[in-house]
Amino acid sequence: MGDTPNYIKSLLLPNGKKPSGRRVWSLDLESIWLPFFTATNLQSDTAIPLDALGAPLRLAYAQDGTVKFSKSGRPVVRVAKPIADSVKLVRENFAANLVAYAEDVAEGNPEGYTALQKSAHEAGEPITTNDRYNMSKAIAEAMEKSMAEAKAEARKAPKAPKERELVTA
Repeated sequence: MGDTPNYIKSLLLPNGKKPSGRRVWSLDLESIWLPFFTATNLQSDTAIPLDALGAPLRLAYAQDGTVKFSKSGRPVVRVAKPIADSVKLVRENFAANLVAYAEDVAEGNPEGYTALQKSAHEAGEPITTNDRYNMSKAIAEAMEKSMAEAKAEARKAPKAPKERELVTA
């Protein structure tokens, strides 16, 4: 296979920008998604309604038409459906492109790909073995603690009076 495409290389570079705000698929709505979808609309690649771009956050409403509130008492705010649907499409295509890239590399260099997978598995085996051991140990300790607590509760519980056996005279 050839060189790694630049769009894949750019995904692997560190980026010092740390946007903050409402996130959609872990990316900032205001600084990433809105400029992206504005650009795709301008290029006629998408047709997201202007009201969705202008008011991307919307109050959520219950079926009876009242404003929806969370358990904490705050109003529920949702991303406008056209934007949420477009983000979902981008995410699905992104995942498909990652899979396609991996398949292309694996088909282009099957020996190297298989050898690297095997090496990674071998390198991870001590970690997996240690984690399995620690998990088994933690489960055993939790069970012992639970049994001890159950026994202590049983000792504290009032004893039921013995029923007398009826004897016929």
